[in-house]
Amino acid sequence: MEKPSQPYIRDLDFRGIVEGLTYIDKKAQPLCHYFGGIPYALPPVGPFRWQKPRPLPPCYRYGTHANPGVFTGACGVCPQSQWWTQPNDGSLFDENCLQVNIWIPAGDSPRAGWPVLFWIHGGFLQFGNANDLDARALLNETACKAIIVTPGHRLNLFGFLASSELRDSSPGYAANVGFWDQRKALEWTWQNISYFGGDPSSITIGGYSAGSHSTFHQLAYDLGVSDSKSIVRRALMLSNGPGLQPKSFEEAQLQFNEFLEALQIPLDTSASEKLAKLHTLDAKTLIKAVEKMKYHEFRATTDGEFVRHGLMNEIDNGTFARQMKRRGVKLIMGECRDEHFVYGSWRPPKNSFEGLFRRLQADYPLADCKALVEYYYPNQKLPAGCKDWPDAFGRIYADIQIHHLERGFANALVRHGAGNLIFRYRIEWRAQCCDQMFPKVWGVTHGTDMVIWLWGSGLQLSKKEKVIAKNSFIDNLAKFLNGEELDWGTKHPLGIRTLTPGGKVVCEVDNRMEESLRVWEILRRARATNLPISASL
Repeated sequence: MEKPSQPYIRDLDFRGIVEGLTYIDKKAQPLCHYFGGIPYALPPVGPFRWQKPRPLPPCYRYGTHANPGVFTGACGVCPQSQWWTQPNDGSLFDENCLQVNIWIPAGDSPRAGWPVLFWIHGGFLQFGNANDLDARALLNETACKAIIVTPGHRLNLFGFLASSELRDSSPGYAANVGFWDQRKALEWTWQNISYFGGDPSSITIGGYSAGSHSTFHQLAYDLGVSDSKSIVRRALMLSNGPGLQPKSFEEAQLQFNEFLEALQIPLDTSASEKLAKLHTLDAKTLIKAVEKMKYHEFRATTDGEFVRHGLMNEIDNGTFARQMKRRGVKLIMGECRDEHFVYGSWRPPKNSFEGLFRRLQADYPLADCKALVEYYYPNQKLPAGCKDWPDAFGRIYADIQIHHLERGFANALVRHGAGNLIFRYRIEWRAQCCDQMFPKVWGVTHGTDMVIWLWGSGLQLSKKEKVIAKNSFIDNLAKFLNGEELDWGTKHPLGIRTLTPGGKVVCEVDNRMEESLRVWEILRRARATNLPISASL
Protein backbone atom coordinates (compact mmCIF):
# COMPACT_ATOMS: atom_id res chain seq x y z
CA MET A 1 0.00 0.00 0.00
CA GLU A 2 1.32 3.43 -0.96
CA LYS A 3 2.20 5.62 2.02
CA PRO A 4 2.50 9.27 0.92
CA SER A 5 4.83 11.18 3.22
CA GLN A 6 7.10 14.16 3.65
CA PRO A 7 10.27 14.62 5.75
CA TYR A 8 9.90 15.31 9.47
CA ILE A 9 12.83 16.74 11.47
CA ARG A 10 13.03 16.52 15.26
CA ASP A 11 15.59 17.84 17.72
CA LEU A 12 16.36 15.23 20.38
CA ASP A 13 18.42 17.63 22.49
CA PHE A 14 21.72 16.00 23.49
CA ARG A 15 20.92 12.93 21.34
CA GLY A 16 21.08 15.05 18.20
CA ILE A 17 18.88 15.75 15.19
CA VAL A 18 16.85 13.06 13.44
CA GLU A 19 14.80 12.87 10.27
CA GLY A 20 11.69 10.75 10.04
CA LEU A 21 8.46 10.93 8.06
CA THR A 22 5.13 12.65 8.34
CA TYR A 23 2.52 10.45 6.70
CA ILE A 24 -0.08 12.53 4.88
CA ASP A 25 -3.53 11.96 3.40
CA LYS A 26 -4.74 12.76 -0.13
CA LYS A 27 -5.15 16.40 0.82
CA ALA A 28 -1.58 16.58 2.20
CA GLN A 29 -2.91 16.75 5.77
CA PRO A 30 -0.74 15.00 8.40
CA LEU A 31 -1.88 11.60 9.65
CA CYS A 32 0.99 10.95 12.07
CA HIS A 33 4.77 11.05 12.31
CA TYR A 34 7.13 8.07 12.09
CA PHE A 35 10.73 7.18 12.86
CA GLY A 36 12.01 3.75 11.88
CA GLY A 37 15.06 1.80 13.01
CA ILE A 38 16.40 4.03 15.80
CA PRO A 39 19.09 2.13 17.76
CA TYR A 40 18.45 1.65 21.48
CA ALA A 41 21.55 -0.46 22.14
CA LEU A 42 24.81 -1.40 20.47
CA PRO A 43 24.75 -4.23 17.90
CA PRO A 44 24.64 -7.72 19.51
CA VAL A 45 26.90 -9.24 16.86
CA GLY A 46 30.20 -11.08 16.69
CA PRO A 47 31.46 -11.83 20.22
CA PHE A 48 28.32 -10.20 21.67
CA ARG A 49 25.95 -12.96 20.55
CA TRP A 50 24.17 -14.29 23.65
CA GLN A 51 25.30 -11.40 25.80
CA LYS A 52 23.02 -8.84 27.40
CA PRO A 53 22.36 -5.77 25.27
CA ARG A 54 24.96 -3.06 25.68
CA PRO A 55 23.67 0.47 26.25
CA LEU A 56 24.50 3.29 23.89
CA PRO A 57 27.41 5.34 25.26
CA PRO A 58 26.56 8.71 26.85
CA CYS A 59 28.23 10.51 23.95
CA TYR A 60 26.11 8.71 21.30
CA ARG A 61 24.44 11.11 18.84
CA TYR A 62 21.89 10.16 16.17
CA GLY A 63 22.74 13.10 13.91
CA THR A 64 23.59 16.79 13.67
CA HIS A 65 21.97 19.91 12.20
CA ALA A 66 24.25 19.55 9.18
CA ASN A 67 23.71 15.81 8.85
CA PRO A 68 20.52 14.63 10.59
CA GLY A 69 20.28 10.94 11.33
CA VAL A 70 17.86 9.53 8.76
CA PHE A 71 15.39 7.05 10.30
CA THR A 72 12.75 6.55 7.63
CA GLY A 73 13.14 2.79 7.27
CA ALA A 74 12.54 0.00 9.76
CA CYS A 75 14.07 -2.17 12.46
CA GLY A 76 16.41 -4.97 11.59
CA VAL A 77 14.71 -8.36 11.55
CA CYS A 78 16.26 -11.07 13.71
CA PRO A 79 17.16 -14.19 11.68
CA GLN A 80 14.38 -16.75 11.91
CA SER A 81 12.95 -19.91 10.44
CA GLN A 82 10.66 -19.42 7.45
CA TRP A 83 8.34 -22.17 8.66
CA TRP A 84 5.54 -19.61 9.02
CA THR A 85 6.81 -16.43 7.38
CA GLN A 86 6.90 -15.64 3.66
CA PRO A 87 9.87 -17.41 2.01
CA ASN A 88 12.80 -15.21 1.02
CA ASP A 89 16.53 -15.53 0.67
CA GLY A 90 17.17 -14.28 4.18
CA SER A 91 18.62 -11.01 2.91
CA LEU A 92 16.20 -9.06 5.12
CA PHE A 93 17.51 -10.74 8.27
CA ASP A 94 20.03 -8.96 10.46
CA GLU A 95 21.35 -9.91 13.88
CA ASN A 96 21.75 -6.18 14.47
CA CYS A 97 18.05 -5.80 15.30
CA LEU A 98 18.16 -3.72 18.50
CA GLN A 99 16.22 -0.74 17.18
CA VAL A 100 12.79 0.77 17.72
CA ASN A 101 10.12 2.19 15.45
CA ILE A 102 8.21 5.17 16.84
CA TRP A 103 4.77 6.39 15.78
CA ILE A 104 3.68 9.87 16.99
CA PRO A 105 0.23 11.48 16.72
CA ALA A 106 -0.01 14.58 14.55
CA GLY A 107 -0.68 17.88 16.28
CA ASP A 108 0.50 19.39 19.53
CA SER A 109 1.11 17.04 22.43
CA PRO A 110 -0.57 17.54 25.82
CA ARG A 111 1.39 19.60 28.35
CA ALA A 112 2.70 16.46 30.07
CA GLY A 113 3.32 14.74 26.74
CA TRP A 114 1.56 11.99 24.85
CA PRO A 115 0.92 8.74 26.75
CA VAL A 116 3.10 5.91 25.47
CA LEU A 117 2.26 2.39 24.30
CA PHE A 118 5.31 0.11 24.24
CA TRP A 119 4.08 -2.63 21.88
CA ILE A 120 5.88 -6.01 21.57
CA HIS A 121 5.25 -8.05 18.44
CA GLY A 122 4.10 -11.67 18.46
CA GLY A 123 5.44 -14.82 16.81
CA PHE A 124 5.88 -17.53 19.49
CA LEU A 125 9.23 -15.85 20.37
CA GLN A 126 10.50 -17.65 17.26
CA PHE A 127 9.64 -15.27 14.41
CA GLY A 128 8.08 -11.91 13.62
CA ASN A 129 9.33 -8.33 13.63
CA ALA A 130 8.55 -4.82 14.82
CA ASN A 131 7.79 -3.52 11.33
CA ASP A 132 4.37 -5.09 10.69
CA LEU A 133 2.46 -2.43 12.63
CA ASP A 134 0.80 0.30 10.55
CA ALA A 135 -0.52 2.87 13.05
CA ARG A 136 -1.59 5.59 10.59
CA ALA A 137 -5.32 4.95 10.83
CA LEU A 138 -5.27 4.19 14.56
CA LEU A 139 -3.58 7.48 15.43
CA ASN A 140 -5.52 9.57 12.93
CA GLU A 141 -9.06 8.17 13.07
CA THR A 142 -9.54 7.12 16.70
CA ALA A 143 -9.28 8.58 20.17
CA CYS A 144 -6.07 6.58 20.75
CA LYS A 145 -3.64 9.49 20.74
CA ALA A 146 -0.46 7.97 22.07
CA ILE A 147 3.12 7.48 20.99
CA ILE A 148 3.62 3.85 19.97
CA VAL A 149 7.08 2.34 20.35
CA THR A 150 7.71 -1.06 18.73
CA PRO A 151 11.07 -2.65 19.62
CA GLY A 152 13.04 -5.15 17.62
CA HIS A 153 14.68 -7.83 19.75
CA ARG A 154 16.47 -11.14 19.48
CA LEU A 155 14.29 -14.21 18.89
CA ASN A 156 14.55 -18.00 18.86
CA LEU A 157 18.08 -19.31 19.44
CA PHE A 158 19.55 -15.80 19.25
CA GLY A 159 17.32 -14.57 22.06
CA PHE A 160 16.72 -17.63 24.22
CA LEU A 161 19.58 -20.11 23.93
CA ALA A 162 20.17 -21.56 27.40
CA SER A 163 22.70 -23.99 28.82
CA SER A 164 23.80 -24.84 32.32
CA GLU A 165 27.39 -25.37 31.15
CA LEU A 166 27.54 -21.98 29.43
CA ARG A 167 26.07 -20.38 32.55
CA ASP A 168 28.74 -22.00 34.73
CA SER A 169 31.82 -21.50 32.57
CA SER A 170 31.34 -18.74 29.99
CA PRO A 171 31.75 -15.17 31.31
CA GLY A 172 29.57 -12.75 29.44
CA TYR A 173 26.99 -15.34 28.37
CA ALA A 174 23.41 -14.69 29.53
CA ALA A 175 20.10 -16.50 29.15
CA ASN A 176 16.89 -14.73 28.13
CA VAL A 177 18.74 -12.04 26.18
CA GLY A 178 15.55 -11.50 24.13
CA PHE A 179 13.84 -10.36 27.33
CA TRP A 180 16.87 -8.29 28.30
CA ASP A 181 16.63 -6.62 24.87
CA GLN A 182 13.00 -5.73 25.49
CA ARG A 183 13.86 -4.31 28.90
CA LYS A 184 16.71 -2.26 27.46
CA ALA A 185 14.31 -0.89 24.81
CA LEU A 186 11.78 -0.09 27.54
CA GLU A 187 14.43 1.71 29.59
CA TRP A 188 15.55 3.62 26.48
CA THR A 189 11.93 4.64 25.92
CA TRP A 190 11.58 5.80 29.51
CA GLN A 191 14.76 7.86 29.27
CA ASN A 192 14.24 9.33 25.79
CA ILE A 193 10.56 9.44 24.87
CA SER A 194 10.13 12.99 26.19
CA TYR A 195 12.32 14.17 23.29
CA PHE A 196 9.66 12.80 20.94
CA GLY A 197 6.81 14.48 22.84
CA GLY A 198 5.97 11.54 25.11
CA ASP A 199 5.24 11.30 28.83
CA PRO A 200 7.67 8.84 30.47
CA SER A 201 5.46 8.64 33.55
CA SER A 202 2.57 7.22 31.48
CA ILE A 203 3.89 4.08 29.79
CA THR A 204 1.62 1.16 28.95
CA ILE A 205 3.36 -2.06 27.93
CA GLY A 206 1.44 -4.45 25.72
CA GLY A 207 1.50 -7.07 23.04
CA TYR A 208 -0.29 -9.86 21.30
CA SER A 209 0.44 -13.61 21.64
CA ALA A 210 4.20 -13.87 22.27
CA GLY A 211 4.08 -10.11 22.73
CA SER A 212 1.57 -10.68 25.52
CA HIS A 213 3.77 -13.44 26.96
CA SER A 214 6.67 -10.97 26.87
CA THR A 215 4.48 -8.32 28.48
CA PHE A 216 3.85 -10.61 31.44
CA HIS A 217 7.56 -11.26 31.93
CA GLN A 218 8.40 -7.57 31.54
CA LEU A 219 5.70 -6.69 34.05
CA ALA A 220 6.98 -9.37 36.45
CA TYR A 221 10.51 -8.01 36.15
CA ASP A 222 9.31 -4.42 36.61
CA LEU A 223 7.36 -5.36 39.73
CA GLY A 224 10.59 -6.78 41.14
CA VAL A 225 12.70 -3.63 40.81
CA SER A 226 12.74 -0.64 43.14
CA ASP A 227 10.13 2.07 42.74
CA SER A 228 12.77 4.43 41.37
CA LYS A 229 13.46 2.03 38.47
CA SER A 230 9.85 1.03 37.84
CA ILE A 231 8.52 1.99 34.40
CA VAL A 232 5.26 0.12 33.72
CA ARG A 233 2.00 1.84 34.67
CA ARG A 234 -0.48 -0.30 32.71
CA ALA A 235 -0.37 -3.55 30.73
CA LEU A 236 -2.20 -5.14 27.80
CA MET A 237 -1.99 -8.94 27.63
CA LEU A 238 -3.89 -9.91 24.50
CA SER A 239 -4.31 -13.66 23.85
CA ASN A 240 -1.73 -15.11 26.19
CA GLY A 241 -1.65 -15.90 29.90
CA PRO A 242 1.00 -17.04 32.41
CA GLY A 243 0.96 -20.18 34.54
CA LEU A 244 3.96 -22.28 33.55
CA GLN A 245 7.30 -21.71 35.23
CA PRO A 246 9.87 -21.66 32.38
CA LYS A 247 12.28 -24.56 32.00
CA SER A 248 15.26 -24.90 34.29
CA PHE A 249 18.83 -24.64 33.04
CA GLU A 250 19.09 -28.41 33.40
CA GLU A 251 16.19 -29.00 31.01
CA ALA A 252 17.50 -26.30 28.69
CA GLN A 253 20.79 -28.21 28.56
CA LEU A 254 18.97 -31.09 26.82
CA GLN A 255 17.99 -28.67 24.06
CA PHE A 256 21.50 -27.24 23.92
CA ASN A 257 22.96 -30.73 23.51
CA GLU A 258 20.54 -31.50 20.69
CA PHE A 259 21.46 -28.20 19.05
CA LEU A 260 25.15 -29.09 19.19
CA GLU A 261 24.47 -32.53 17.73
CA ALA A 262 22.50 -30.98 14.86
CA LEU A 263 25.54 -28.80 14.16
CA GLN A 264 27.94 -31.77 14.56
CA ILE A 265 29.77 -30.09 17.44
CA PRO A 266 31.15 -32.80 19.78
CA LEU A 267 29.53 -32.83 23.21
CA ASP A 268 32.81 -33.70 24.93
CA THR A 269 34.51 -30.43 24.00
CA SER A 270 34.77 -27.71 26.62
CA ALA A 271 32.03 -25.13 27.07
CA SER A 272 34.34 -22.34 25.91
CA GLU A 273 35.19 -24.29 22.74
CA LYS A 274 31.50 -24.94 22.04
CA LEU A 275 30.67 -21.27 22.42
CA ALA A 276 33.63 -20.26 20.25
CA LYS A 277 32.45 -22.62 17.51
CA LEU A 278 28.88 -21.30 17.71
CA HIS A 279 30.24 -17.77 17.27
CA THR A 280 31.93 -18.77 13.98
CA LEU A 281 28.75 -20.13 12.38
CA ASP A 282 26.51 -17.89 10.30
CA ALA A 283 22.89 -17.28 11.21
CA LYS A 284 21.50 -19.36 8.34
CA THR A 285 23.43 -22.45 9.45
CA LEU A 286 22.19 -22.07 13.02
CA ILE A 287 18.56 -21.67 11.91
CA LYS A 288 18.74 -24.71 9.63
CA ALA A 289 19.99 -26.82 12.53
CA VAL A 290 17.01 -25.82 14.67
CA GLU A 291 14.56 -26.99 11.99
CA LYS A 292 15.79 -30.56 12.52
CA MET A 293 15.38 -30.59 16.29
CA LYS A 294 12.86 -32.14 18.65
CA TYR A 295 13.28 -29.24 21.12
CA HIS A 296 12.88 -26.63 18.39
CA GLU A 297 11.19 -23.89 20.45
CA PHE A 298 13.61 -21.52 22.16
CA ARG A 299 11.74 -19.92 25.02
CA ALA A 300 12.45 -18.41 28.42
CA THR A 301 14.57 -20.16 31.03
CA THR A 302 14.26 -19.77 34.80
CA ASP A 303 17.61 -18.07 35.28
CA GLY A 304 16.99 -16.53 38.70
CA GLU A 305 17.85 -13.14 37.24
CA PHE A 306 15.30 -12.03 34.67
CA VAL A 307 12.89 -14.89 35.39
CA ARG A 308 12.74 -15.43 39.12
CA HIS A 309 12.66 -18.89 40.69
CA GLY A 310 9.15 -19.49 41.94
CA LEU A 311 7.63 -16.77 39.75
CA MET A 312 4.42 -18.73 39.28
CA ASN A 313 4.26 -19.32 43.03
CA GLU A 314 4.27 -15.53 43.45
CA ILE A 315 0.98 -15.51 41.54
CA ASP A 316 -0.51 -18.24 43.75
CA ASN A 317 0.64 -16.82 47.10
CA GLY A 318 -0.44 -13.24 46.35
CA THR A 319 2.98 -11.61 46.02
CA PHE A 320 2.29 -10.63 42.43
CA ALA A 321 -1.14 -9.17 43.25
CA ARG A 322 0.16 -7.22 46.24
CA GLN A 323 2.87 -5.57 44.17
CA MET A 324 0.40 -4.73 41.39
CA LYS A 325 -1.88 -3.15 44.00
CA ARG A 326 0.95 -1.18 45.56
CA ARG A 327 1.98 0.20 42.19
CA GLY A 328 -1.60 0.55 40.90
CA VAL A 329 -0.80 -1.29 37.67
CA LYS A 330 -3.98 -1.98 35.69
CA LEU A 331 -4.30 -4.84 33.22
CA ILE A 332 -6.50 -5.66 30.21
CA MET A 333 -6.40 -9.32 29.18
CA GLY A 334 -8.52 -11.79 27.26
CA GLU A 335 -9.03 -14.16 24.38
CA CYS A 336 -10.60 -15.00 21.01
CA ARG A 337 -13.21 -17.75 20.72
CA ASP A 338 -11.35 -20.01 18.25
CA GLU A 339 -7.69 -19.49 19.16
CA HIS A 340 -6.82 -23.14 18.46
CA PHE A 341 -6.92 -23.02 14.65
CA VAL A 342 -3.82 -20.85 14.38
CA TYR A 343 -2.13 -22.58 17.31
CA GLY A 344 -2.59 -25.96 15.66
CA SER A 345 -0.84 -24.66 12.55
CA TRP A 346 2.46 -23.77 14.26
CA ARG A 347 4.76 -26.77 13.72
CA PRO A 348 2.00 -29.35 14.32
CA PRO A 349 2.92 -32.80 15.64
CA LYS A 350 2.80 -36.12 13.85
CA ASN A 351 -0.64 -37.70 13.98
CA SER A 352 -0.23 -39.74 17.14
CA PHE A 353 -0.38 -39.37 20.90
CA GLU A 354 3.39 -39.78 21.02
CA GLY A 355 3.75 -37.01 18.43
CA LEU A 356 1.63 -34.64 20.50
CA PHE A 357 3.54 -35.45 23.70
CA ARG A 358 6.84 -34.89 21.91
CA ARG A 359 5.61 -31.58 20.48
CA LEU A 360 4.56 -30.26 23.90
CA GLN A 361 8.05 -30.95 25.22
CA ALA A 362 9.46 -28.48 22.70
CA ASP A 363 7.71 -25.71 24.67
CA TYR A 364 7.10 -26.78 28.23
CA PRO A 365 8.91 -28.42 31.17
CA LEU A 366 8.57 -32.19 31.18
CA ALA A 367 6.70 -32.32 34.51
CA ASP A 368 4.05 -30.03 33.06
CA CYS A 369 3.82 -32.04 29.84
CA LYS A 370 3.30 -35.28 31.77
CA ALA A 371 0.65 -33.74 34.00
CA LEU A 372 -1.20 -32.27 31.02
CA VAL A 373 -1.34 -35.40 28.86
CA GLU A 374 -2.35 -37.55 31.84
CA TYR A 375 -5.27 -35.18 32.43
CA TYR A 376 -6.31 -34.54 28.83
CA TYR A 377 -5.67 -38.03 27.43
CA PRO A 378 -5.86 -40.50 30.36
CA ASN A 379 -5.99 -43.51 28.03
CA GLN A 380 -3.77 -41.96 25.37
CA LYS A 381 -6.84 -41.90 23.13
CA LEU A 382 -7.94 -39.10 20.84
CA PRO A 383 -10.64 -37.06 22.67
CA ALA A 384 -14.12 -36.73 21.28
CA GLY A 385 -14.47 -33.61 19.18
CA CYS A 386 -10.90 -33.74 17.84
CA LYS A 387 -10.51 -34.88 14.22
CA ASP A 388 -6.86 -35.93 14.66
CA TRP A 389 -3.85 -35.41 16.95
CA PRO A 390 -2.70 -32.17 15.28
CA ASP A 391 -6.20 -30.82 15.97
CA ALA A 392 -5.93 -32.03 19.58
CA PHE A 393 -2.56 -30.29 19.84
CA GLY A 394 -4.01 -26.98 18.65
CA ARG A 395 -6.72 -27.20 21.30
CA ILE A 396 -4.49 -28.09 24.24
CA TYR A 397 -1.90 -25.54 23.11
CA ALA A 398 -4.58 -22.81 23.02
CA ASP A 399 -5.84 -23.88 26.45
CA ILE A 400 -2.37 -23.62 28.00
CA GLN A 401 -1.17 -20.57 26.12
CA ILE A 402 -4.42 -18.66 26.60
CA HIS A 403 -7.82 -19.94 27.72
CA HIS A 404 -7.10 -21.81 30.96
CA LEU A 405 -4.03 -20.00 32.23
CA GLU A 406 -5.44 -16.53 31.58
CA ARG A 407 -8.35 -17.53 33.80
CA GLY A 408 -6.14 -19.03 36.46
CA PHE A 409 -4.05 -15.85 36.54
CA ALA A 410 -7.15 -13.64 36.76
CA ASN A 411 -8.60 -15.77 39.55
CA ALA A 412 -5.37 -15.50 41.57
CA LEU A 413 -5.32 -11.71 41.20
CA VAL A 414 -8.92 -11.44 42.32
CA ARG A 415 -8.42 -13.87 45.19
CA HIS A 416 -5.59 -11.72 46.51
CA GLY A 417 -7.43 -8.42 46.27
CA ALA A 418 -6.33 -7.02 42.91
CA GLY A 419 -9.65 -7.58 41.13
CA ASN A 420 -10.24 -3.84 40.68
CA LEU A 421 -7.11 -3.67 38.51
CA ILE A 422 -8.10 -6.20 35.82
CA PHE A 423 -10.40 -5.89 32.82
CA ARG A 424 -11.21 -9.11 30.98
CA TYR A 425 -12.62 -9.57 27.49
CA ARG A 426 -13.63 -12.21 24.95
CA ILE A 427 -13.93 -11.72 21.16
CA GLU A 428 -16.49 -13.78 19.22
CA TRP A 429 -16.85 -11.39 16.24
CA ARG A 430 -14.77 -11.36 13.07
CA ALA A 431 -14.28 -8.50 10.61
CA GLN A 432 -14.51 -9.29 6.91
CA CYS A 433 -11.01 -8.00 6.16
CA CYS A 434 -9.60 -10.91 8.20
CA ASP A 435 -10.41 -13.12 5.20
CA GLN A 436 -7.23 -11.76 3.59
CA MET A 437 -5.14 -13.48 6.25
CA PHE A 438 -7.14 -16.33 7.80
CA PRO A 439 -9.40 -19.04 6.28
CA LYS A 440 -13.07 -18.33 6.97
CA VAL A 441 -13.51 -21.80 8.49
CA TRP A 442 -11.07 -20.79 11.25
CA GLY A 443 -13.66 -18.39 12.61
CA VAL A 444 -12.54 -15.99 15.34
CA THR A 445 -9.10 -17.49 15.59
CA HIS A 446 -5.86 -16.19 17.09
CA GLY A 447 -5.02 -12.81 15.59
CA THR A 448 -8.37 -11.95 14.04
CA ASP A 449 -9.05 -9.36 16.74
CA MET A 450 -5.85 -7.45 15.92
CA VAL A 451 -7.92 -5.44 13.44
CA ILE A 452 -9.94 -4.19 16.43
CA TRP A 453 -7.10 -3.33 18.77
CA LEU A 454 -4.94 -1.79 16.02
CA TRP A 455 -7.81 -0.35 13.92
CA GLY A 456 -7.01 -2.53 10.92
CA SER A 457 -3.21 -2.04 11.05
CA GLY A 458 -3.00 -1.99 7.26
CA LEU A 459 -6.28 -3.81 6.61
CA GLN A 460 -9.47 -1.89 5.93
CA LEU A 461 -12.43 -2.05 8.30
CA SER A 462 -15.82 -1.13 6.82
CA LYS A 463 -17.75 1.83 8.25
CA LYS A 464 -20.03 -0.55 10.15
CA GLU A 465 -17.07 -2.54 11.46
CA LYS A 466 -15.38 0.65 12.64
CA VAL A 467 -18.44 1.49 14.72
CA ILE A 468 -18.32 -2.00 16.27
CA ALA A 469 -14.58 -1.74 17.01
CA LYS A 470 -14.96 1.75 18.45
CA ASN A 471 -17.88 0.95 20.72
CA SER A 472 -16.56 -2.41 21.89
CA PHE A 473 -12.93 -1.68 22.72
CA ILE A 474 -11.19 1.22 20.97
CA ASP A 475 -12.78 3.99 23.06
CA ASN A 476 -11.90 2.09 26.23
CA LEU A 477 -8.39 1.47 24.94
CA ALA A 478 -7.93 5.21 24.48
CA LYS A 479 -9.04 5.81 28.06
CA PHE A 480 -6.78 3.04 29.31
CA LEU A 481 -3.71 4.53 27.61
CA ASN A 482 -4.53 7.88 29.19
CA GLY A 483 -4.91 6.38 32.66
CA GLU A 484 -8.63 7.21 32.78
CA GLU A 485 -11.49 5.19 34.23
CA LEU A 486 -12.99 2.64 31.81
CA ASP A 487 -16.62 2.00 30.88
CA TRP A 488 -16.06 -1.75 30.99
CA GLY A 489 -19.49 -2.72 32.22
CA THR A 490 -18.70 -5.93 34.10
CA LYS A 491 -20.24 -6.33 37.55
CA HIS A 492 -17.60 -8.67 38.96
CA PRO A 493 -13.81 -8.64 38.42
CA LEU A 494 -14.02 -12.15 36.96
CA GLY A 495 -16.78 -11.10 34.57
CA ILE A 496 -16.06 -10.76 30.86
CA ARG A 497 -16.80 -8.00 28.38
CA THR A 498 -17.76 -10.07 25.31
CA LEU A 499 -18.08 -8.94 21.71
CA THR A 500 -20.70 -11.34 20.35
CA PRO A 501 -20.82 -12.80 16.82
CA GLY A 502 -23.42 -10.19 15.90
CA GLY A 503 -21.16 -7.32 16.93
CA LYS A 504 -22.94 -6.51 20.19
CA VAL A 505 -21.25 -6.08 23.56
CA VAL A 506 -22.51 -8.08 26.52
CA CYS A 507 -21.03 -8.28 29.99
CA GLU A 508 -21.38 -11.81 31.31
CA VAL A 509 -20.36 -14.31 33.92
CA ASP A 510 -17.41 -16.46 32.90
CA ASN A 511 -18.87 -19.98 32.78
CA ARG A 512 -15.55 -21.47 31.63
CA MET A 513 -13.71 -20.79 34.88
CA GLU A 514 -14.19 -24.14 36.65
CA GLU A 515 -12.30 -26.21 34.07
CA SER A 516 -9.54 -23.61 33.87
CA LEU A 517 -8.96 -23.65 37.61
CA ARG A 518 -8.76 -27.43 37.52
CA VAL A 519 -5.96 -27.26 34.94
CA TRP A 520 -4.26 -24.43 36.86
CA GLU A 521 -4.21 -26.63 39.97
CA ILE A 522 -2.84 -29.60 38.02
CA LEU A 523 0.06 -27.47 36.82
CA ARG A 524 0.63 -26.05 40.29
CA ARG A 525 1.00 -29.57 41.63
CA ALA A 526 3.32 -30.50 38.77
CA ARG A 527 5.65 -27.66 39.76
CA ALA A 528 5.73 -29.00 43.29
CA THR A 529 6.49 -32.61 42.35
CA ASN A 530 9.84 -31.86 40.70
CA LEU A 531 9.66 -34.91 38.46
CA PRO A 532 12.97 -36.28 37.16
CA ILE A 533 13.96 -35.42 33.59
CA SER A 534 12.87 -38.41 31.53
CA ALA A 535 10.83 -38.35 28.35
CA SER A 536 8.97 -41.61 29.09
CA LEU A 537 5.47 -41.78 30.50
